Amino acid sequence: MKFRPLHDRVVVRRLDAEEKTTGGIIIPDTAKEKPMEGEVIAAGPGARNEQGHLVALDVKAGDRILFGKWSGTEVKLDGEELLIMKESDIMGIIEGRPAAKRKAA
Repeated sequence: MKFRPLHDRVVVRRLDAEEKTTGGIIIPDTAKEKPMEGEVIAAGPGARNEQGHLVALDVKAGDRILFGKWSGTEVKLDGEELLIMKESDIMGIIEGRPAAKRKAA
């Protein structure tokens, strides 16, 4: 299935949280918090301003982002858990590290 978000919405895949603390303690799955990092899978065309002109989004597919803990709506597409959120829920783009670690289903 192919999904295309509308307006200023983006589809995000959560990235895995760290398995260990900086001190080397392994964190069990039940104690982990949901990660607040993700990879943009798809982005809408943008929002319209007061004049009716389309304003493009700052994020694009493949960007690694940081978002709020309670941001977005959880959906399941093709058996994969994803988030749909507005661009305004995104705090920023993480640069310098590729979005390689995916959350296991």
